Amino acid sequence: MLKILLPVDGSTACYKAIAHFIQLLKWYKEVPEIHLLNVQFPLHGDVSMFINQENIKQYHQEEGLKDLKLVRDLLDEAGIAYQYHIIVGDAAKMIVQFATEKQCDQIVIGPRGLGTVQGLLLGSVASKLIHLSPVPVLLIK
Repeated sequence: MLKILLPVDGSTACYKAIAHFIQLLKWYKEVPEIHLLNVQFPLHGDVSMFINQENIKQYHQEEGLKDLKLVRDLLDEAGIAYQYHIIVGDAAKMIVQFATEKQCDQIVIGPRGLGTVQGLLLGSVASKLIHLSPVPVLLIK
């Protein structure tokens, strides 16, 4: 069975891309196994000196679930089965690592919509993924 990874960051662009992807599912011979992945940024500084690891883990889990909610509702409404995962780290690197470990056949992602200048200065997860990933990346606008 084909495995598709859908990174989810909670943005409007991501939601629109996944809504469009649902329409494209008829391209596939069979409904693929879908994995939603939310990557939380690690907390910086000396936070762990003041907050225990369990609370930090719970915080990341709660924030990840917030980011995933709209997409999960969308897939539930469409009757599409999925698994969701929340991890912490650098978004592009963690997406590539996850896709490789789970042996995903494709990564489907929407651009953040920063624009040319901001995209060049800040870099985007989508452009980093295209360069880093050994797994094919489908970019949906």
